[in-house]
Amino acid sequence: MPCPALIDRIATQLEPLIPPRSSILIGLSGGMDSVVLLHLLHRLAPRFSWQLSALHVHHGISQNADAWAEFCAGLCAGLDIPLHIEHVDIAPLREHGIEAAARKLRHVAFARQSCDFVALAHHADDQAETLLLQLLRGSGVRGAASMPVLSKAEGPLSGGVHPMAVRPLLDLPRSALLEYAHEHGLQWIEDESNADDSYPRNFLRHRALPLLEGRFPSYRNTLARSARHFAEASELLEDLARIDAEGAILDDALSVAALRALTPPRARNLLRHFLHLRGATMPQTAQLEDMLHQLCEARQDAAVCVEYGIWQAHRYRERVYVSPALGGFDRELVLPWNGEAELDWPALGTRLHFADARGAGIGAEKLRRAPVTLRLRNGGETLRPHPNAAKRSLKNLMQEHGVPPWRRERLPLVYCGDELVCVVGVAVAAGYQAGVGEAAIEVELAGNSGE
Repeated sequence: MPCPALIDRIATQLEPLIPPRSSILIGLSGGMDSVVLLHLLHRLAPRFSWQLSALHVHHGISQNADAWAEFCAGLCAGLDIPLHIEHVDIAPLREHGIEAAARKLRHVAFARQSCDFVALAHHADDQAETLLLQLLRGSGVRGAASMPVLSKAEGPLSGGVHPMAVRPLLDLPRSALLEYAHEHGLQWIEDESNADDSYPRNFLRHRALPLLEGRFPSYRNTLARSARHFAEASELLEDLARIDAEGAILDDALSVAALRALTPPRARNLLRHFLHLRGATMPQTAQLEDMLHQLCEARQDAAVCVEYGIWQAHRYRERVYVSPALGGFDRELVLPWNGEAELDWPALGTRLHFADARGAGIGAEKLRRAPVTLRLRNGGETLRPHPNAAKRSLKNLMQEHGVPPWRRERLPLVYCGDELVCVVGVAVAAGYQAGVGEAAIEVELAGNSGE
């Protein structure tokens, strides 16, 4: 494709997707694909008043990683495009495989950048390879669905707003990008690992797909069409899951009765939907079947806990909760609170938020009577939840408030001196409750859920 035609094609595609004056962060590995993307967007940016920057993720896997970062820095300096280099450590994620670990860390790096759009250099060959890899792994329709031109950037769950991911080159074969690069005299780096066909993607790219192309020259378009069919089917399953989730998912928990009332395929679909909403890793087919069986069929009084990877699915009071597995914790932990807005709470692997309020929560003036600390249960603690109520044991209060058993020993207790002020998320002691219009402090756990 002649270069002017390619540039106009990309411009026509992006004009309705990316508003003028948007900030676009370009994922720049230094390879041919991303160098072409950087060059194309640099030429188009003045036409739409886009603000460009680039991000290079330094994985440190290759001995040439420093040289790649230097190359990207020089390339961006020549085009007057700001570049951020982010160093990441794949060691903690190596058990998932080098490719998967590097991909996850890139997603995390992109998702936390301050920009409107993240531009990625995926092309038609990438789309075909990804579909085949997913099918060979036995993925369902969600896994086999196509990469869209525009989507929400992947990354960790957070309260922030994630940028959108845009893939301007997705309909173009790699050969068209190579032609553009040669016509403009572009230079790029070659990752030596791309020649190692022990990696599944490289095996497909260098050995399987050339054979496929000899027999089916238009395989890229055909597989892209199949991927779009999978994406459409995935959307329909998601629509069905949202219908089934109405009234079944409340306060971040899933009704077991709702699962039992559905046919097995719909129950599996709803359970996958719930796990996805909670940010959980998707279990293998056999794991999902076992999870569904235990959640729905175990005897009424059984303490169901299904573990897979770092995740746990619990059943409590006919509701399903899912969360990362909780590790050990220091039962003697005492944390002082000196007015911070947030504190880490390692027993639950989360954070505590302290917010100013009025007329609800803990009376701020009352907390000034003595030093404030946060502790864990030792046993025998009691609290009066209302002025006219009797003192209640924490065990009874937590049962009444539906606190799952696996969280009861880990909930933070707020003390003022030696007086128990509050069981976070459960109750504030009557003597410390804020009066009408009184300045107060509200204490909540991040997420404030029952997982």
